[in-house]
Amino acid sequence: MSEFQRNVRFAVLPLPTEGARSSEFARTMAPHPLVHQELPYDPQYTIYNHRLIAMSMAGVSAEDAYWMLRRRAILRHTGEFPVEVRGPDAERLLNLVFTRDVAKTRVGRCSYQFACYDDGGMINDGVLVRLADDRFWYGQADGDLSLWLKAHARGMNVEVFDPEVWISQVQGPESLRILKAAIDGTYPDPFRYFDAAEVRIAGQDVVITRSGFTNELGWEIYLPPDIDVRAVGERVLEAGKPYGMLPVAVGGARRIEAGLLNAGSDFDETVTPFAAGLGSMVDLDKADFIGKAALENADKRPRTWGLRVSGGVAGIGRSLRKDGSPAGRVCSSAWSPFQGCGVAIVRLDDPDLGAGTEVDVECADGRTRPAVVCDLPMYDKERQIPRGKLVDIPELPGADEPS
Repeated sequence: MSEFQRNVRFAVLPLPTEGARSSEFARTMAPHPLVHQELPYDPQYTIYNHRLIAMSMAGVSAEDAYWMLRRRAILRHTGEFPVEVRGPDAERLLNLVFTRDVAKTRVGRCSYQFACYDDGGMINDGVLVRLADDRFWYGQADGDLSLWLKAHARGMNVEVFDPEVWISQVQGPESLRILKAAIDGTYPDPFRYFDAAEVRIAGQDVVITRSGFTNELGWEIYLPPDIDVRAVGERVLEAGKPYGMLPVAVGGARRIEAGLLNAGSDFDETVTPFAAGLGSMVDLDKADFIGKAALENADKRPRTWGLRVSGGVAGIGRSLRKDGSPAGRVCSSAWSPFQGCGVAIVRLDDPDLGAGTEVDVECADGRTRPAVVCDLPMYDKERQIPRGKLVDIPELPGADEPS
């Protein structure tokens, strides 16, 4: 981080109330409507989808937040940006843009979806929520797919617009107990992994989904503009108190371990889904979609892998070397308190290399250390934890062994 970056500060204020004066940058750096829940923990913010999102909190260390996520539960106010696609041709438009068959996502279900350019390079990814036969929300990662959708909607009976919805998430092994305590009335049944449901919380109607960017058990809540968001936030926070839940800025370690890719860093427009290790999310048997012809002829070998670094955190960039020669790029990196080593997502130059490859990596502290390429996810390969089929609460390092 440069001296300039260290000295940049954001002044984070709640969104202006109706009739109040607002800055011309209000929509460029908009804070989450529940930002007041984060401010007591001395957060530092970055811009994500033209929205402010906490990247760290002095009041809750990255290691404490990691263990809170793995052992109890965390509350995180995200910067994901839902785009609404609505109308008789909504499914048709989405099927033109996405690589997976949207028709298979039933009402009340979600699916992971991404879009590609004509040459097969990836644009953006996110979670698609089907609210009705002709109505969807697409919670996109950092970027702007709405303009791409509008550009390809020519001649279709469809609307693409910003519904002014914000997303928060509760993640961790206690998350569903917190949901049950927060809901007015009956808990949705079934509420399976990647289900969506309409519920009432603090007297407000909201949509919740069994999803999240951690690969832990968890759920997300979609907060529309026409409800009392503060009341919902207070109820959720109160429901989480018995479990020690706090608003946190979760670092990258858990999502790196899970192999959850971050748009813009782990893939960009130069990377195909196959190179990103997402080939299983490309349905070449479906009707034509943007990028299909290129992907049919693309190299199908993955080049994106995990990396374990002994004693350090890999430096971002072209810091990988094998036998003294450049070997690839470190896309994301962090320290894993659970594994006791640095973890990273890397993209190798040679598609014939893979798990088990030994490399050297220049670390964030300037030292070069040995590292080993590994599969993603690094553990829970069948994703049984977020499905609720595996309760895996790790012990804290140094905890007393049971007698």
